[in-house]
Amino acid sequence: MNIRELLKDTKVLNNFHHWDINIKDISYDSRHISKDCLFVCLSGKKIDGHRFAKEAIDKGACAILCEKDIGFENQIIVENSRATLSKVSSIFFGNESNEEIILIGITGTKGKTTSACFISKVLNDYGIKTCQIGTMGAVFGYEVINTLNTTPESYEIHKLIRKAKDENFKALVIEASSIGLKEHRLDDVFFDYGIFTNLSNDHISKDEHKDIEDYMRSKSLLFQKCKFGILNCDDDKFNDIIKNHTCEILTYGFGDKAQIKCSTFKLLDDSLGSEFYVDDKEYKLSIPGRFNIYNALSCICVCEKIGVSYENISKSLEKCSVKGRSEIVFKNDDFMIVIDYAHNEDSLKNILISLRKYNPKRLVVLFGAGGNRPKLRRYSMGRVAGEFADFSILTADNSRFEDVDDIIEGIKKGILETKGKFTVIPNRKEAIFYSIKEHEKGDIVLLAGKGHETYQEVKGIKHHFDEREIVCECLQKLGVT
Repeated sequence: MNIRELLKDTKVLNNFHHWDINIKDISYDSRHISKDCLFVCLSGKKIDGHRFAKEAIDKGACAILCEKDIGFENQIIVENSRATLSKVSSIFFGNESNEEIILIGITGTKGKTTSACFISKVLNDYGIKTCQIGTMGAVFGYEVINTLNTTPESYEIHKLIRKAKDENFKALVIEASSIGLKEHRLDDVFFDYGIFTNLSNDHISKDEHKDIEDYMRSKSLLFQKCKFGILNCDDDKFNDIIKNHTCEILTYGFGDKAQIKCSTFKLLDDSLGSEFYVDDKEYKLSIPGRFNIYNALSCICVCEKIGVSYENISKSLEKCSVKGRSEIVFKNDDFMIVIDYAHNEDSLKNILISLRKYNPKRLVVLFGAGGNRPKLRRYSMGRVAGEFADFSILTADNSRFEDVDDIIEGIKKGILETKGKFTVIPNRKEAIFYSIKEHEKGDIVLLAGKGHETYQEVKGIKHHFDEREIVCECLQKLGVT
């Protein structure tokens, strides 16, 4: 593509004269340079892409897009290279118009992945070929493409949108993280539907959001770039999220203000699921938790707007399951094992409260905490486990560059402030073996923190670790059926 076409909507701040250049690709990572590509220098919190401009030129890049004068003849200086990367990626992949595909964006602290999976399931069952991008990667039917972030960089987003169109997908669900919105990754993606699930005090740190106001403001950006907003109006931050919205609004929830309202619900002890009603219409879920009814309500709203019938929505929702989200991986007459991604205090509390409602003899939770993350989180998770579980097994999660024992000490500080009983088994596989071997009749055993992940990250290396495989291995060794 001619560079003049690529930069047609970009304000160039220097006297650039080489408008005859043809760009064959775009890259923002000097490790992935191809001949005649445009290299975009991104200024990150830890790494400044301007440092790699010469390396990019040496590897074959034909132009450099940057935010300051770095001394190259073919440099193109712009005000914000991240925002420009989004704009040129949209043009390069032909995504300036999205009339060919329905785009659905989901933002919120929790529930993005589950809501995305619910919507994809319902639409696919109805015959609307749907793919999704989020925590579990980019899912195109049976093909799963790994992504580094919940919301990938804008170049990847537009490349995946192009793939969806080329492969005749009719809808795409994107998890729109607050960081993704804040860092311009979705600037040039214009959604048909935007969904807000909830907001809690998470992702507040020097590397993410400086305060809750910045977090809320970032989330709210979705509702300035969609045609129709579908929001949980029960959430305390609802009014803050819609403050500057430019879209039509539809609300859902349990409260009287909700336009789509869950009137009643009850638990289904035999399936660890629930049954609920909206306008006298019955729906069933096979996974636990009041919070999952919220996720189902968001799905009902968007699918009804798209034109899916009640019968089709209810039939599909009843069959929905999400890997690593309230996932029952074993159940017999004695006990049950559930895997969930809960990796902070709020999500851990929610799943424990939900499982408690099914009246287990003991609610046992096995969990750790991520390394190189706010240390208050591990303390808070310890307090939550001590208050809401009968027994806790403290173990490893993704320790990253921290010592597992140090992380567990942080968890212990929280749990010791409660009356909760616990044991410490740093090796997570041994901890899972212990949880199964020492179970009591009537237990629900929750393996929290890993969810859909199939690895443990230690010292910068991801080691294969799939809890489903380990549970099966332990059950076989112990002769449990």
